[in-house]
Amino acid sequence: MRLEEKKKQPRKKSPLALGGFIAVLLSQGKLLLAALKFGKVGGAIISMFVTIWAYAFLAPLPFAIGIVVMILIHELGHVLAAKIKGLPVSAPVFIPFLGALITMKKNPTDAATEAFIGIGGPILGTVGGVAAFGLGVYIDSPVIVSVAYAAFYLNLINLLPIHPLDGGRISTAVTRWLWILGLIGGLVFIFYLGHYVNQLIFFVIWAMFAWDLYKKYVKYRKHEEVVSVSTRFEFAADHLLQQGYMIPGENHTRDLEYTTYSDLQGAGEGRQVIVMSWLGIGFEGHAYLPQQSTVKRVQLVKVERVQKENGFFLGLQVQVDFSPLGIQERYYEVPASTRWKFGIAYLGLVLFLLYMIRLVHQVGII
Repeated sequence: MRLEEKKKQPRKKSPLALGGFIAVLLSQGKLLLAALKFGKVGGAIISMFVTIWAYAFLAPLPFAIGIVVMILIHELGHVLAAKIKGLPVSAPVFIPFLGALITMKKNPTDAATEAFIGIGGPILGTVGGVAAFGLGVYIDSPVIVSVAYAAFYLNLINLLPIHPLDGGRISTAVTRWLWILGLIGGLVFIFYLGHYVNQLIFFVIWAMFAWDLYKKYVKYRKHEEVVSVSTRFEFAADHLLQQGYMIPGENHTRDLEYTTYSDLQGAGEGRQVIVMSWLGIGFEGHAYLPQQSTVKRVQLVKVERVQKENGFFLGLQVQVDFSPLGIQERYYEVPASTRWKFGIAYLGLVLFLLYMIRLVHQVGII
């Protein structure tokens, strides 16, 4: 019997079953928090059982177990790819009807690394689906073939060029123009999903992606990010008292003169230095900026009078306003050869999944 024919005869759900399903969703957050006490593996295992339990209300238990195993294999692909790149990640946490996720304790520093981690999941997930399909055909099991069929579809959906799906991450190393295709294709995909709950979930994902693109490339395209950092200096000021200099009050503010350069050698090699001065009192201070930037303003914002055993000091609090230089664009700088490799792998994976979905139909076991 084919999958379409099975859908015409849905299993009736009792109010008790539906109530239990709702209870699962409501209690999941507490269960997952409690699972943290058992460590990474314990949390993953408990969230797996919660997800199997939730799926079992809507599908046969063997199918629910198979789907969760397929999702686990997919997520392990991301974990393995992150380990190869030396980035620490958490164990997978399963969320019923949304799949699973891993959290990265250190973010990728470039688009190629992000794409490598992103494509790891669909590749291993596809391998898992092929293995399930082969096993299902060999032992003539409609359930296992159905699991493989669902795995192919889930991995194909994940390859849509929409953030935060894997396809959206892979697109960063191919071309960001694929995101436009994702915007259009995403709406078509939502229209053909059929079930209103699935449509709602994917519409929320699509809308968040569309809003992010709008902010990044339309609303704030010409918006220059300005960051402020503060630093404090203690300046020996006995000579000011001896000269009868009028010591400024605590709320005294003024713009300071400054110069900036980058160290070419030594401990601060490659870091940007800013040298600020208040010529009237003979003050000069040096500080490092956290990243290469355009300095907008250097301002004295507070003056403290500090009397110590070894003399009189002024505590000078200085605020530096700066604009980081093109961090976002540098992130997306990927060599042409790398773009081609990811592009070929991405297209090849999509075509292979489409072929496997067609092959399942031809086999006709489900």
